[in-house]
Amino acid sequence: MQNFPGVGVSPGRIIGTIRQMPKPISEPPSGEQLAEGTSAEEATAALKAAATAVHDELKSRAETAAGDGKAVLEATALMAKDTMLIKGAAKLIARGTSAQRAVWEAGASVAEMLHNLGGYMAERATDVLDVRARIVAELRGVPAPGIPAASMPFILVAEDLAPADTATLDPEKILALVTAGGGPQSHTAIIARSLGLPAVVAAVGVDELADGTEVYVDGAAGAITVAPDESLRAAAEAWAANASLLAVFDGTGTTADGHLVPLLANVGGAKDAVAAAGLGAEGIGLFRTEFCFLERDTEPTVEEQAAAYKGVFDAFPGKKVVLRTLDAGADKPLPFLTDATEPNPALGVRGYRTDFTTPGVLERQLEAIALADKDSEADVWVMAPMISTADEAARFASLCGVAGLKTRGVMVEVPSAALTAESILREVGFASLGTNDLTQYAMAADRQLGPLAALNTPWQPAVLRLVGLTVEGSAAEGNNKPVGVCGEAAADPALAVVLIGLGVSTLSMTARSLAAVAAVLKTVTLAEAQELAKMALSAPSASEARAWVRGKLPVLEELGL
Repeated sequence: MQNFPGVGVSPGRIIGTIRQMPKPISEPPSGEQLAEGTSAEEATAALKAAATAVHDELKSRAETAAGDGKAVLEATALMAKDTMLIKGAAKLIARGTSAQRAVWEAGASVAEMLHNLGGYMAERATDVLDVRARIVAELRGVPAPGIPAASMPFILVAEDLAPADTATLDPEKILALVTAGGGPQSHTAIIARSLGLPAVVAAVGVDELADGTEVYVDGAAGAITVAPDESLRAAAEAWAANASLLAVFDGTGTTADGHLVPLLANVGGAKDAVAAAGLGAEGIGLFRTEFCFLERDTEPTVEEQAAAYKGVFDAFPGKKVVLRTLDAGADKPLPFLTDATEPNPALGVRGYRTDFTTPGVLERQLEAIALADKDSEADVWVMAPMISTADEAARFASLCGVAGLKTRGVMVEVPSAALTAESILREVGFASLGTNDLTQYAMAADRQLGPLAALNTPWQPAVLRLVGLTVEGSAAEGNNKPVGVCGEAAADPALAVVLIGLGVSTLSMTARSLAAVAAVLKTVTLAEAQELAKMALSAPSASEARAWVRGKLPVLEELGL
């Protein structure tokens, strides 16, 4: 059996055949001319035939898709027949440019024009770039970019997945996700967890396997095995039998001795909130408010924001909903707020810091939150991302006070915030640990980079020490200021036990992880969790910390977690 070790990011034991994600389409050479013996008329006819084939294929896929995926596919199909794109390419062909280079350049021109128009039209620019790649692929006679279509469910394998690749990701068709690149906090990992798909990332070499190869994927252990034997087949069958136990959360997180651990959900909007409520979440621990602002060239109005926020509040009447104010910058640039030319955006003007350079946006957002809160039954809490000092925490608390928001907190993502948690918590009422960024900054390792996956794990003893220091800061303030975790670390059942042992009061995660985390927490007492936390802190490495703790939690192996 051939093995490909990787990093497990979403549990599950699956056997299936693989389909490789087509490699990205390379740009045709600049200045490429028509091939000798090919007329402009013939090249234009080939271009139009390729565009029609792309349109028909996308239209066919749209007919079987649903929701957002259907809308994306229909919009992209329409763009394949866009007259501006085809005519622009035909003009270049008439001047001697090859069909592939012509559609590439015409696509770039149309996309730029749409982007400059702003609003809805700007959103179509991405469709044009997708279509031009598909047309070039058709002209070359190679697979089109995007999730491959298949009549039977399969395991999707790729070098990595871009956010756009997930538009049509169907959990009914995809059995598991495996990537050669990416890290445990990459977009692919987060999407896999939100969809409940077993997933392994950073499995070097797996993208070289042939389509149709049968493999075994263990999303907890981070293992891919070619030609699985009977023992692995039995493990996959056992996972399937236990799947129902991990699908239902009864709505109360607790340890074996009755220590309550509220289990909350991370959401991005009203649709997510309704789904989380249906899965038993005890509240919202992280409401990412960026969805209101992304893909816009102008700031949404206070009224637009308030309506969007209220949709989330209404899903949790009488329960806690924690909003994170706009976390723009780095991987989430906004034309009206951030500077795309920053040399190092991850260490630049992002999160709370955007108020330094563009004052007013944060205050209007707080006004919108207060407006939505006024007509809501939810218990609304507000926190700022990228807080580094007590002075910043105090100023944010003051802005919340002016807006009329009572429960004010901070995200602990910057190591300085963990190290000075006591003084920061004097200024606000709670803290929430964003373990994704905290790990990235503590380990100086970009969370999107596969080669740094071993560094970029919250199991790093240094990261666990920063969690412990934040809790100690709360204790110094009389333990009346809760410290939660809203990063992806909370979705790891073994790590969840360690976090509770460190003194974290609440855990927030993708809603599909609630049942698994609850099942494991119920098997340990608070004292046992505290012992496991001490063990993890004493480990010399992240891999040993994880192995030691998992070795003391046999329930993980029983449930395939």
